[in-house]
Amino acid sequence: MDTRSVFAAHPLVGRRLLRVAIGLFAALWVVAPRPPAAIAGAAAPRPAVAADEESLRALFGSENRVIRTRERVVAVTFNAAWNDAGLNLVLGELARRHVPATFFLTGDFAHRYPEAVRRIAAAGHGLGNHSYSHPYFKDLTKAGRRREIRAADRALRAAGAARALTPFFRFPYSETSPAQIREVNGLGFADIEFTTDTNGWKGTEGGMTVDRAVRRALEALRPGAILQMHVGAFEGHTEVIDAQALPRILDAITARGYRVIDLRTLLHLMKSQPVSSKCGARTRVGGTASAEADRFLSAARLR
Repeated sequence: MDTRSVFAAHPLVGRRLLRVAIGLFAALWVVAPRPPAAIAGAAAPRPAVAADEESLRALFGSENRVIRTRERVVAVTFNAAWNDAGLNLVLGELARRHVPATFFLTGDFAHRYPEAVRRIAAAGHGLGNHSYSHPYFKDLTKAGRRREIRAADRALRAAGAARALTPFFRFPYSETSPAQIREVNGLGFADIEFTTDTNGWKGTEGGMTVDRAVRRALEALRPGAILQMHVGAFEGHTEVIDAQALPRILDAITARGYRVIDLRTLLHLMKSQPVSSKCGARTRVGGTASAEADRFLSAARLR
């Protein structure tokens, strides 16, 4: 049928059909997806993680036990695998002094204490991966180690880690090897170990006291030191020496002219500084990153 004859014979119908057609066109124009650049008149921004790729790459291939810097800064970190017995005190003291920290949690801990994960994240602290069940990695196959890391990542996300989740991993028992570090890097994580552990986790049964925990922390104080403490008490115990020692440690750090930095700023500090590891390995950023690190990053699934 010739549509022109319809419009000629029935002008009212023609006008109505025209209005319907215009309305449909306008609706489609509104809902049809368009590239952000076409709307804003500028190029779409790159993902946030891409901006840190170069700095993250600089941490690959190393245990990263010390931040190589001349500034009088230190990083405070906590591991959590047993329970959350000391968390209230730890978060309270950190908040009172406006001090940042990074918490390395096992996936099992995140599964059992999701509220603790959310509280740490809500307080603005970083969250790192400490494996799922805290096994001896040397006793696992390569596939088993990958499962531990991935399962922990899923558990942390499910518990509400959200934006607090970092691309940092810490080995259970701090037992590392070059091959295992390469595996971790291949999954998109940098291994972040520590300069010293206060050993507060041993408790009084293991010969530790608050005084000794404080002394161990302060003896290791140097520019770029990474302190390790623990949230919770060893199985079957309730006393958390590190939580009790924390106020004195933080006050002494300040008194000695140091300041505590967020470990996440390590990514930015690495723009011009190498990192020291226990075995002396170093990497740099900015045109001098190793080809090996480039290869790891290209294969990494950065979350």
